[in-house]
Amino acid sequence: MTAFTTVEVSEADQGTRLDRWFAKNYPDLPRGRLQKMLRTGQIRVDGKRARPGTRLDGGEQVRVPPLARKATPVPRKSGAVEPRPDEIADLRARVLYRDDDMIALDKPSGLAVQGGSRQVRHLDALASALQFEAADPPRLVHRLDKDTSGVLLLARTAQAARRLTALFRTGEVQKMYWAIVVGAPDPRTGVIDQPLAKGGAGGRERMTTDETEGVTAVTRYRTIARSDGLAAWLALAPLTGRTHQLRAHCASAGFPILHDGKYGGKTAYLTDHIGDLPRRLNLHARELVMPHPDGGNLRFRADLPDHMRTSFSALGFDWDSPKAELDAV
Repeated sequence: MTAFTTVEVSEADQGTRLDRWFAKNYPDLPRGRLQKMLRTGQIRVDGKRARPGTRLDGGEQVRVPPLARKATPVPRKSGAVEPRPDEIADLRARVLYRDDDMIALDKPSGLAVQGGSRQVRHLDALASALQFEAADPPRLVHRLDKDTSGVLLLARTAQAARRLTALFRTGEVQKMYWAIVVGAPDPRTGVIDQPLAKGGAGGRERMTTDETEGVTAVTRYRTIARSDGLAAWLALAPLTGRTHQLRAHCASAGFPILHDGKYGGKTAYLTDHIGDLPRRLNLHARELVMPHPDGGNLRFRADLPDHMRTSFSALGFDWDSPKAELDAV
């Protein structure tokens, strides 16, 4: 008897339909045969029956039955590169926490976590800089956009990766971001509940609100401070983990993140009001809270990057203000 195999869904495939995931990884598998295997329960996701339109969040275990000889997974290229001494020093200086299972890293803005068609030096490829004494380099368990800075978790073992991925998938990891947005959100606190769908291709992917084809996406926000109605400092808590969720939600709600031209267009800039600021995305993964194996919580915080400190100062925001650290968003 030929055994079934189990394949873990990459975080890069978050939001992808199951049938499209098979088309990508098993391009020679006939669609009719795929549908039959789904109907008969031969294919399962995390041990459960699934439909062609099942949306993947990343980290699921897909049971794959024996396939035709040509229907083999597309090989993944590791893309690993040798980190330069300066890259090793910088990444290690950004470690916020390290134990036998995980590393909490303060990811810099401008560093992609995974590779693309023109992206060679990314965190996944440079992971050996953070290997320390472990047998293997650490692996990603969630993602941040290339231009988003802040707290990022990496697992140091395969077992830890499965456990951490499950915590993210079940919502047991709480994430809080700081952002400067253009405009003054009204009300000052609220919830953005708008399904998101992915469109575009070839490096031009873009999330759009779509009530029909979109997947559930929910974000809580709280206004910490305002600057003359031009801009606001927000605390953002994504209750789901969709690609570009905070950027797409803020733009769709009428207050795009400062310097997010992709989603906010010209309205995402304040050049005519406060002069020239560093044209970098003002979105920072400030805090991450997760259960500690021995009880209680682990809490990781990353300081603001320099370009956001410049923006905060220009707008009169005090990032050391006690009210900024209120836990509730």
